[in-house]
Amino acid sequence: MSKRLIELKNISKSFDGQLVIDELDLYIRENEFITLLGPSGCGKTTTLRMIGGFEKPDKGVILFDGKDITNVPPNKRQLNTVFQKYALFSHMTIADNIAFGLKIKNKTKSYIDDKIKYALKLVNLDGYENRMPDSLSGGQQQRIAIARAIVNEPQVLLLDEPLGALDLKLRQDMQYELIRLKNELGITFIYVTHDQEEALTMSDTIVVMNQGYIQQIGTPEDIYNEPQNAFVADFIGDSNIIGGIMIQDKLVEILGAKFECVDTGFGTMTPVDVVIRPEDIDLLEPGKGTLDGVVTHIIFKGVHYEMEVTTPDGFEWLVHSTDMFPVGTNVSIHVDPFDIQIMNKPESEDEEAIPVEE
Repeated sequence: MSKRLIELKNISKSFDGQLVIDELDLYIRENEFITLLGPSGCGKTTTLRMIGGFEKPDKGVILFDGKDITNVPPNKRQLNTVFQKYALFSHMTIADNIAFGLKIKNKTKSYIDDKIKYALKLVNLDGYENRMPDSLSGGQQQRIAIARAIVNEPQVLLLDEPLGALDLKLRQDMQYELIRLKNELGITFIYVTHDQEEALTMSDTIVVMNQGYIQQIGTPEDIYNEPQNAFVADFIGDSNIIGGIMIQDKLVEILGAKFECVDTGFGTMTPVDVVIRPEDIDLLEPGKGTLDGVVTHIIFKGVHYEMEVTTPDGFEWLVHSTDMFPVGTNVSIHVDPFDIQIMNKPESEDEEAIPVEE
């Protein structure tokens, strides 16, 4: 396991009397790609800005390699930030943009020229030295912003929604570029996004945040397959979240029907929340599954069909399948025990599923 490089201990931050971060504890390992993920206003960007030195916490300490950097200014920290707005100097060539930080450090011309070539090669923009920023596409400008940060050889690269302004195809291309750069450079990436797919694609570790609190930390697989509360389950991908009763170990009652599961330790006759991902539901002939229903809605999504199946109790199940069942088809719902995730009922509003906005 690599060592802890950055530690945030008991960090709190308010703006205009509004608590944004509440007693947050977090550590980031060397060479890790860690993503702070959550909805707008959850505190992820504020956390990143405190790591970068652009904001000071009201309470708590930030350690870098064991040293307290809470009050160290941004330019004295071993890190660089790439923002969503690329912040390239429009009157400077690409070479001058990349060299800006190195010139401030009084590096020699030959050193700077070598670094410019190296950085442009890394971001697949060889030969762009004399171009001006306004002649580049959004994706190219973003890669130049990353190149400018890389030449300073930071131990940590902070990325604040850097792909947010790009179209879908460019964004996906840049995701792969960032993974490649992280692997080649061996530096720590701290990434902020509200895009769940982006976080799942790129991260070694995801920190899911809401209302200034950390809801869950884990690998992308853990976060997706084993959400710890309804908020995480609902925020990461599509989910069916249903109130149930844990009858006993490995047996849960959902909407009056008994489903076998693999979870234990919830006691007997305990109210719980149940998460079932739409792709984990099999639709069978009526009577062959655990709950019967009727297909009430269908959309073709390209790789699968998205269907709603309404059961007699009125619950609308979201189902993803490569098989198409026309509206009005009577079906039966089957879920393998391993694909049923049991969670404790939320202890606070922060842990509840996000209300669907109509």
